[in-house]
Formats: sequence, C-alpha cells, structure tokens
Amino acid sequence: MILAIDMGNTNIVIGAIDDEKTYFVERVTTDHGKTDLEYAVSIKSILEIHDIPVSRIEGAIISSVVPPLNAALGSAVKKIFGFEPMLVGSGMKTGINILMDNPKTVGADMIVDAVAAVKEYPCPIIVIDMGTATTMSVVDPSGNYIGGVILPGVKVSLNSLSSKTAQLPYISLDIPGNVIGKNTIDCMRAGIMYGSAAMIDGIIDRMEKELGMKASIVATGGLAPAVISLCCHQIAYEDDLLLKGLLILYNKNRRSS
Repeated sequence: MILAIDMGNTNIVIGAIDDEKTYFVERVTTDHGKTDLEYAVSIKSILEIHDIPVSRIEGAIISSVVPPLNAALGSAVKKIFGFEPMLVGSGMKTGINILMDNPKTVGADMIVDAVAAVKEYPCPIIVIDMGTATTMSVVDPSGNYIGGVILPGVKVSLNSLSSKTAQLPYISLDIPGNVIGKNTIDCMRAGIMYGSAAMIDGIIDRMEKELGMKASIVATGGLAPAVISLCCHQIAYEDDLLLKGLLILYNKNRRSS
C-alpha cells in the first residue's frame, strides 16, 4: 500500500491505494502558511481515522501544481514514514507520449489523470478534472496525450460573479430544479451549474469533431458528480482516478529505478 497525494491550488487529495483497491480518499485545504509538521499531523490523523498503521505504507508519491509547497509536503511525509516521497515531474516514466509544444509545462495532474484513464478506458479519451480550474485533456486513438483546455473552475466562476457584482450574494452550489430560475439565488445556481454542464458538453462535441470519432469520457474531482449529472453526454465518474494514476507511476518508476 502506498500514500498517493495530489496537491492542488485549493485542496490536497490524500489517499491510500494498492493494486487491489483504494482504501480512502480525503481532502484537506491547501495552506501556504502551514509548516511541514502541521501537514504531517494532518496526514497522520487521516491514517488514524481510517485505522491504517504507519507501518503499512511502503511508499509515497506526490503530484503537485503548487511548487512552493513541495518541500513542506515532502518533509511531512518523511517525518511520518522515514522515507522521501516520489515527486511527479520531468524525466519520470509515464508510459504515454506527450505530444505538446513543451511537454515539461503540462500540469502534473493532467498527465497523471491521463495515465490512469488509458489503463481503464478505450482510446480516444477525454478526461475532465474539476478542481480550482476545470481541465479537459485528450488522449488520441494511439494513446498519445495531445492536449486539451483549461477553464475557470465552478467555484472560481461563482466567486468572481459574487465578488464583482454588488447585488449578487455568495451562495451554495446546489443543483436547481429548473434552468429558468424564479429568484436571484436560483438564477445564479442555474447559470453556474447548467452553464458549466453546457460548456463541458459543447467542448466535448468540438473535441470529438477534431478527433473525427467518439471518445470515452471520464471525469474526476470533487465538484464533478453534480455537474456531469446535468450533462447530455455519458460521462463516467471516478473519484480516485488521479490516485490510480499515481499508483501506476509509482510502480513503473520504482521498478525502473
């Protein structure tokens, strides 16, 4: 069993996983003010909540889009387990070709998602990851990562709407019953939720047109279940997709080393 960690701009996803199953998926807030000890306490507490002793964790791997916190999180892992975690980055064996202008600039989370999707779904594949930003990555019929889009995340859109307009309040992201809202709050919810779903549907259509064929579509991320339930396309949801990708990369690079 390994500890798989994905550090995003808003949340850090922490999970324990092996070749048989995912034991848990938890999220803690990404906080630039936290020390390595504070992160260590959070990780150890999560393990204790799920009754997993430290001795069962044989390795760790981190995917990060927040480089300033890499050292603190890596140090936190070492404090608990006594070993350095593997860090997803340039030079790591992924098993897929990255056909981009500058492969080194592609977000680690987007590559890890693609690695997991290629193992579980037929190509071509569109992978949707809904976090602070919503990313949509494309794997072509030959299994190559060929690019994608980066969109404002659902909460980013909502916060921008509320903060830039004097009369629109901050609201919760519940699914409205109808597209046509009858009050300000329902109008906002409909606009954000149905608007996000329609945007995803529209981009899928355009991506499939460029590919010249239908694609497998899989989504992950905390906000994905609510949004994809409003989409017209058939979209599979996997909460632990990124953790599965991290396990694949851990095993592949551990063997190579």
